Formats: sequence, C-alpha cells, structure tokens
Amino acid sequence: MTEPQIYIALAVAFGLFMAWGIGANDVANAMGTSVGARALTVKQALCVAAIFEFSGAVLAGGEVTSTIRSGIVDPELFKDDPKLLVYGMLASLLAAGTWLMYATREGWPVSTTHSIVGAIIGFGAIGVSTDVIRWDGVMDILLSWVVTPLIGGALAWAIFTTVQRLVLEREDPLTAAKFWVPFYMFFAGFVMSAVTMFKGLQHVGLQLATYQTWLYSAAIGVTVALIGKAFVSRVKVDPAADREFHYATVEKVFGVLMVMTACCMAFSHGSNDVANAIGPVAAVVSVAQTGVVEQKSAVATWLLLLGGIGIVIGLATYGQRVMVTIGEKITHLTPSRGFAAELAAATTIVVASGTGMPISTTHTLVGAVLGVGFARGIAAIDLGVVRGIFLSWVITVPAGAVLAVFFYFVIKLVLG
Repeated sequence: MTEPQIYIALAVAFGLFMAWGIGANDVANAMGTSVGARALTVKQALCVAAIFEFSGAVLAGGEVTSTIRSGIVDPELFKDDPKLLVYGMLASLLAAGTWLMYATREGWPVSTTHSIVGAIIGFGAIGVSTDVIRWDGVMDILLSWVVTPLIGGALAWAIFTTVQRLVLEREDPLTAAKFWVPFYMFFAGFVMSAVTMFKGLQHVGLQLATYQTWLYSAAIGVTVALIGKAFVSRVKVDPAADREFHYATVEKVFGVLMVMTACCMAFSHGSNDVANAIGPVAAVVSVAQTGVVEQKSAVATWLLLLGGIGIVIGLATYGQRVMVTIGEKITHLTPSRGFAAELAAATTIVVASGTGMPISTTHTLVGAVLGVGFARGIAAIDLGVVRGIFLSWVITVPAGAVLAVFFYFVIKLVLG
C-alpha cells in the first residue's frame, strides 16, 4: 500500500470505530426516552434507530461535518506539513472512540461531541501548538453546549405544558388527545422534512426552491398527521388499565405519537452526530488524495454512508448499556412526557445541524427531559442522577484531550 492509501485505510477504520462508539453511547441516550416511556421495546427502538439514524446521517449530515473538520483547528497552519493534520485527526478519532467505549462499558451517558472536540483541541494545542486552535470556533461550540440544553428544556416545558392544558386537564382527555395528537404529528413531520430539504438534499443532487421546500414540507406534515390520525383512531378504551391509572388509554394515544417523535429524534441525531466520526475522516481523505490542506472540500457520500453504518452497528451491539439512564433514572417518563422531550430535542438538534453548529445530543436531550420534569415540579427529578451526568460531561473533554495527545505521539512515531 502507498502512504496515502495507508492514511485513508486507517481513517476509515478509526472512523468506523468512532461511529460505533456514537451508536453505542449517544444513540442509546436518544432512544432511551422511548424505551423508558414504554412506547417502544428495545428491539423496536433498534429498528427505528437503524432506519432513521442512517437516513439523517446520509441526507442531512454534511453541514455539521464541515464544521467539525475545519472549524476547530486552522488548516492554514498545517500547509507546510500536512501529515501533522493527518496524524492529529487519526489520533482524535482513536481517542474519542476509546473514551466512548470505556464510558459505555461503565454505563455513562457522555457526549460524543465533547469527546471528539476535546480530542482535536488536545492534539492541536499540546501536540502541535495552541496557535492552530481556532479558539473563537471552540467558544462558539462551547456556547452551543450551554444554549441548546436551555432551548431544548424550554421547548419541552412549553410542549408538555400545552399537553397538560389541551389534553390532560380536560374533562374528556381521550377525546382531546385524539383531536390534538395529529397536530403535534404535523409539527414533527414538518420540522424534520423542512430542515432536511433546506440543508440535506444537496448530497443527493436535488435542489429545491424555497417555496417548494415549504410546500413539500407542509404536504409531508399533513401526510404524517393523517397516517397518525388513522392509528390514533384505532386506540380503544381499556377499562382495566384505566382503573389503575386514569390516563392509561390517553397515554396509548401519545404512545403512537412518541413513535413518530422517536423517528424524528433518530433522524436529527444522525444528521448532527455523524460529523463527530466523519469530519476528521474527511480531513484525512482530503489530504491523502490531494497532498495539501484545504480550507473546505466536499463531503463524499460514501463517508456519510460509512458513518451511518457504524452508528447503527454500535447501537445494535452495545447500545442497551446506557439506554436506561435517560429513559428511567432522571424522571419518570410516560409517553406524553417522553414525546414532549423527544420532539423538543429533535427540533433543537435538527435546526442546529442545519445551521452547521455541532451540538451535544446528550446535553439537548437531558435538557429536554429536565424541562418535562420541571413542568411537573422539582420533586419529580432525581437530582443525584443529574449530578452524576453533569460530572461525566466535565470529565469527557479532558479525557478526550489526554488520550488524543498520547495517540498523536504514538501515531507520529509509527507513521513518521
């Protein structure tokens, strides 16, 4: 094998490893709300994630990928020695993947975005020079980690509050649920399809005018709502279940809705987090093929496919270990509560992905689940679990950085 082929082969292998870690840890968090709320079984969640994570990665993953690839380190400063960027990106993939594997084994729901960004900062600042780090870009990303959980939490609180007012507090909550749930489904379908068309379809060569995008998105939203209405209309009253829990049948209606929001959540996660694995791979491939460091280059479709496949395999083989933390331990979730959290998180993530801002799915989803919990009162939240999750977030960035520095010097020694 030639030297460029070795670089590409290692990038593909390490990228798959990183994508596997994303599937094992982060996707488990994303699907945990559905499983915790009993809207989906573990096997059903795996099927939903496989289809929609892969679709999100391929159709809408390119915008964030370019941010991760060139938004953290300054490519200009690697022009004299492009191999240093190759070594650093390989080290970052290996470091982040290793940390995710360890965290998943321990059952810690950590941020994959934290892992890769921390790794890139580590190799750049310690392995090369602090001058190669675009600190303004890093600050934008750090700010997004604070802002997006707040947005997700506020959206979830608002959505669940409307559910309480429009459905749960009505005299006939079942009839109210059957009336309002299709509207929520329309919103979910509209948001997901609109952002995909605006930002994702260039990867498949389809260009749409703005008015066409809004029109098609509305049509998809209406279609989803009509399909959902057909399913919801089939939900029958279960007197035995309602005797134990007054809203049991109502929650069945929201269970149908939560399947829709789970699809939306999986799609949005794939669109945002594929960048964590594929961004560094794209940088290595670009340097290996051209021999120069470019500011920006097109993301090949096969790279997005690679990331999507790795994510799905990770969830299927190792994902159950951290699924229960988000779904069961923070606050008690029912389908109506879980749907509010998922829809809010998915909307936040998809919009952020469309603007090119890499955010943490874990942060956003935890913020959304907390928002639902706050809507029910602070006593509904297990603050001990939340404290532990926050601590794992703090550890992740330095862990990724330290591992990346170690792997950077090892790879540089072996390949250099």
